[in-house]
Amino acid sequence: MAGPDDRESKTEEATPRKIEEALKKGNTPFTREVGNAAALIAFGLFLPIAAPMAASRLLPSLGIFIDRPFDFSLTGASTVLALAWYLGPLMLAALAPIVFAVMVAGVLASASQNSPRFVLKRITPELSRLSPRAGLTRVLGAHGLAEFFKALVKFVIIGALFYAMLRSGSQRVGNLLLMRFDDIPVTLLSETSSLFLIAGLCIGVLALVDVLWTRLKWRIDLRMSVQEVKDEQKQADGDPAVKARQRSIARERSRRRLIAAVPRATLIVANPTHYAIAMRYVHGETAAPLVVAKGIDHLALRIRAIAEANNIPVVEDPALARSLYAAVRTDRPIPPEFYRAIAEIVLHLLSRSRSAPKVQAQASLRG
Repeated sequence: MAGPDDRESKTEEATPRKIEEALKKGNTPFTREVGNAAALIAFGLFLPIAAPMAASRLLPSLGIFIDRPFDFSLTGASTVLALAWYLGPLMLAALAPIVFAVMVAGVLASASQNSPRFVLKRITPELSRLSPRAGLTRVLGAHGLAEFFKALVKFVIIGALFYAMLRSGSQRVGNLLLMRFDDIPVTLLSETSSLFLIAGLCIGVLALVDVLWTRLKWRIDLRMSVQEVKDEQKQADGDPAVKARQRSIARERSRRRLIAAVPRATLIVANPTHYAIAMRYVHGETAAPLVVAKGIDHLALRIRAIAEANNIPVVEDPALARSLYAAVRTDRPIPPEFYRAIAEIVLHLLSRSRSAPKVQAQASLRG
């Protein structure tokens, strides 16, 4: 249990991650008073409809007790059990609609407080829950006292309502003796329904206050200290040292891929030492020259060295090299605005390659 010092240090509101973890564990702001109020109101609303339906079902079956009372002599346990088996299904069928309506109202009221979640941990047996000390702590603690206070308030409210209705309806109750027999059930049913409706509305007001208090207390209990917020942020972002190592490994792998792609190039455009762009263009293979590798500084020098080792032409054009490096990504064709400049370089290299055999031939004749 958190001590006073721990509570004083928890000054920060819970982060979305902590709230989500609490919801996954079944720690949700919940009050039973909403379900109780909904059940009372549903009972009060549905009773005038369900009671006549139940009576219409029961009276034909129970009339036999009046017509032939001696057929149901209770002479032993077996006859009592047989009578119970006879009456049980009848009562269940008659009361099922109103019981179902109350259950549905309670479930909907509970679901309205929080979205339904299946939390296995809440139903998993835990030996710690069998501890008498923990049980006394829950009963005598702040939560137990709050539940006792709410139960006391409900008892007072319902008792006051019964007293008020009996006092105000004493004249009506006295008039029951003067009413026709058929009107007595209707009057009692109306009074009972009104009592449950008023009790449900009063409990509903208590439930509204309890919902606000429960959610406020839930937020307070989930508060975090500054250090907890920092630790959570560090976990979310990852350890900086690990992140740096991962970035370093990613860069090294990228360099290796680039270096492996350089021998496929047919042309290198370079700044003398700072930039190098390796491109591949084979007629019919691609519509435009494709950048297979690029680099700056040390990587640029390695690209040039690999190109020279593989007899790949290297053309030095500082302005073009810088522009290509900034505008084109690896494994992408060059933009149209560079077509003219690259075409001139390719034509120059083709013309130079064609003139080279002639020069070699003339030199051999002279020799």
